[in-house]
Amino acid sequence: MLSATEVTFSYGGAGAHERSRAAVRGASIHVGRGSVVGILGPNGSGKTTLLKLLAGVLQPATGAVELDGRNLRTFSRIALARRMAIVPQETHPAFDYTVLEMVLMGRYAHLGPFELERPDDLRIGRECLEATGTASLETRLFHTLSGGEKQRVVIASALAQATDLLLLDEPSSSLDLRYQLEVADLLRRLNRERDATLVLSTHDLNFAASICDSLLLIREGQVLAAGAPRQVLTPGHIRALYGVEADVQEHTRAGHLTVVPVRAADDGHDGDEGHRWVP
Repeated sequence: MLSATEVTFSYGGAGAHERSRAAVRGASIHVGRGSVVGILGPNGSGKTTLLKLLAGVLQPATGAVELDGRNLRTFSRIALARRMAIVPQETHPAFDYTVLEMVLMGRYAHLGPFELERPDDLRIGRECLEATGTASLETRLFHTLSGGEKQRVVIASALAQATDLLLLDEPSSSLDLRYQLEVADLLRRLNRERDATLVLSTHDLNFAASICDSLLLIREGQVLAAGAPRQVLTPGHIRALYGVEADVQEHTRAGHLTVVPVRAADDGHDGDEGHRWVP
């Protein structure tokens, strides 16, 4: 459905000096329809940049990003917005919008110039509120909501924009434990009940392990490993990615792998010959 092949991107340009500090370097990823894919890495690893490349917000200097076999460069902005939606890490609207107004903003790609929302748009907006468990908040002002409520409303807006492909940047960031669990449960339900394809960037290994069927580990713009959680969430990979020793085990009650950091690795991130990088 969505794929990136050997993409490279630098915020400094395409010269030799800039290339040496490229944010993404020769990264590839494939996102199948109906899958939940997590892009994991420490701060500054390039995971958000890769997510923006997949969304068409940034254009790769080399390589290509394709949606259903078609290069993203060939899509108009409106056509692309009808196929995929981005859920940012934080949302700060300039005005005091109600929850329903925030969700209806997701319908902009389906309206003509100066066209107001139609009854169908209102129906879709309310269906998305219902799907995210926020229907009771319809008339509330967005800025009065809790962090978890805001995140669910923003996801509802993304659903109203494009129901088949959502790209989420740090969806559990700044949320307390209860809201992290609620957002994880919401994303699982959207994938299961609406067949939504989800791509999320995060540094929270346990959050990703709880909802993703495929993971990509990225450090310094390069792919370290990719595959199912049980294949890539290994002590060696975590040591190479974060420079920490960690225990990884199946948690019976949680129903997924759990990662417990134990201590900083003695020799830092590099030099683990048993876990070489996979570019």
